Amino acid sequence: MIHAEGLTKDFVSHKETVHAVRGIDLHVARGETVAVLGPNGAGKTTTMRMLTTLTAPTAGTARVAGFDVERDPAQVRRRLGYVGQGNGAGHGQRALDELYSQGVTFGLGRQKSRTRAHELMDGLDLGGKERTKVSDLSGGQRRRLDVAMGLMHAPELLVLDEPSTGLDPHNRANLWEHIGQLRRERDMTLLLTTHYLDEADAMAERVVIVDHGRIIADDTPERLKTQHAGDRLTITVDGTQYAASLAELLTSWAGAGQVEVAGATVTAGVAAGSTRVAELVRAADAHGIPLSDIQVRRPTLDDVFLTLTGRSLRETGATDQAEEAAA
Repeated sequence: MIHAEGLTKDFVSHKETVHAVRGIDLHVARGETVAVLGPNGAGKTTTMRMLTTLTAPTAGTARVAGFDVERDPAQVRRRLGYVGQGNGAGHGQRALDELYSQGVTFGLGRQKSRTRAHELMDGLDLGGKERTKVSDLSGGQRRRLDVAMGLMHAPELLVLDEPSTGLDPHNRANLWEHIGQLRRERDMTLLLTTHYLDEADAMAERVVIVDHGRIIADDTPERLKTQHAGDRLTITVDGTQYAASLAELLTSWAGAGQVEVAGATVTAGVAAGSTRVAELVRAADAHGIPLSDIQVRRPTLDDVFLTLTGRSLRETGATDQAEEAAA
């Protein structure tokens, strides 16, 4: 569905060249769901804009649904739906009218557009809001309307750029439930960016991490967590005098990373740590280190991000303002 090679985008800002995207290779199979993660300014939004024909690449090539994004932009647009970070519907328009106009624009015809608009209103829990002005809809309803607009022409590919930013947890869960159901029903390909790592973990079959305009990791969420983070062990010793000895034991015995000592508590990242607790207890006993408590926490995608980039994705904010300003 997506085949990009060497995709590059440079901007000139204040007479200086900004390298927003630096040679990205991205391949997405039909029917796949792929999440793209990265901090502000990493190049996520710019990459999305190139793949959706909104921004021309400086270098490299990209084909979407078999069509080149530069040579055949109209064919690409017919086959994808795009939901950007801002609301796409006109605030003074009625919800159903916006969907109807979108369908007519894509050449569906009046009757088919009307039927399709009602189907999507019902499918995205917007029934009864047909004549409501967009400005009078709640935040969650407006985002679901944006998704409906992206789906009006039954695209093969749906691109979602931060679709749930600004929504409360209930509306976020509701939006993803609807998107997941529609994807299963229509066997769509889904490409999304998000700062909510639980969404990427739950929805995506693959996670692509972008930093400084380059892809630095690309795999399933579980493999990324296993390879780059490992389990987090929090161990309490029976006496602060044993903490340093336990830290040394963890480093030599388990090849632990990010070992930290705080009083009588030692924390460390250990690959497959949940399967090695009994082994750890025996090793500590053999070295005369009394343990009073062990807790194991499975890694998250934020742990992966922290390991790969040195910072937490949660600290980077909710929008790619630097990218948008450059674009």
